[in-house]
Amino acid sequence: MLPAPGAAVRLLPRTLTAQTPDPVGAIRIALEAYDGPAPRSAIIAVATRVDAPAIRLTNAHWVIDAKAIGQALDLERVTLVNDYTPVAASVTVLDETKGDLAPIGSFPAAKPGARVVLGPGTGLGAGALVPVEDRLAILATEAGHMEFGPTNDEETAIWPHLERVGGRVSGEVVLSGPGLFRIARALAAHRGVDCPFRIPNDVLAAAREGDALANDALSHFARFLGRFAGDLALTFESSGGVFIAGGIAPRMVDILQAGDFREAFDRKAPHDGWARKVPVYAIVNPEPALEGLAAIVSNPQRFVFQSQGWQAT
Repeated sequence: MLPAPGAAVRLLPRTLTAQTPDPVGAIRIALEAYDGPAPRSAIIAVATRVDAPAIRLTNAHWVIDAKAIGQALDLERVTLVNDYTPVAASVTVLDETKGDLAPIGSFPAAKPGARVVLGPGTGLGAGALVPVEDRLAILATEAGHMEFGPTNDEETAIWPHLERVGGRVSGEVVLSGPGLFRIARALAAHRGVDCPFRIPNDVLAAAREGDALANDALSHFARFLGRFAGDLALTFESSGGVFIAGGIAPRMVDILQAGDFREAFDRKAPHDGWARKVPVYAIVNPEPALEGLAAIVSNPQRFVFQSQGWQAT
């Protein structure tokens, strides 16, 4: 909740999508903990392509209907954006000196230019922040669904064991919570051993206990993430930096900083010299999307981005 432009963000209780049949119910639950003036408008970031004022989430059963939300909550307007639109905006306000960002590798100071954000979590989100004259264009993408493949003999050996989704191995298939689990199972199958893990969190927990299979899975994950992030850096000429968000990166910053990530990121011949100069950070601020939404609402003229929505007449 943002009481006024420039005010501090007020965090409201979280509600799982499985707990209510629709977003209106979840918003009502959140507002029960809010004692301020009734909200006048809403901007909602959703994890799917935003191409209509009513859209279905990719990884959940909700339909996000701007008109239904607006009328149910007596709002003046409702704006829908891709979930990586505010994450991209957040990098304009997050600050390394305040502990919001953790550097990955060594690099010179950032140069003006495009910035890329991506994040493995339930899925794999990605977007870019591109300066255009005196404004910043936010490009939400579905880059996580691009095809992804092996680059060395070890990766080629495990690839037949990777679970396909829709018959494909995309970036999201390996670079997400479920993706980390898939990597661990593929490594176990290739080695002819049982995979003891049942959920993605088991892999992270086992790695902290020194489990060899879990550590190898995380090393592969870090290398894959570095390669994918470097490819996006090339795609957008992101001399302004690459920022890793999502629910997984803050929990494995030390692993990302260990070297495999940055080595894969920099291996971009004939542009490896350029890649080594690109700043890369893990976003460790717990709420970058909310910080980004607040930045957009507080200074809407600064940003240009795709959206859908509804407005009361």
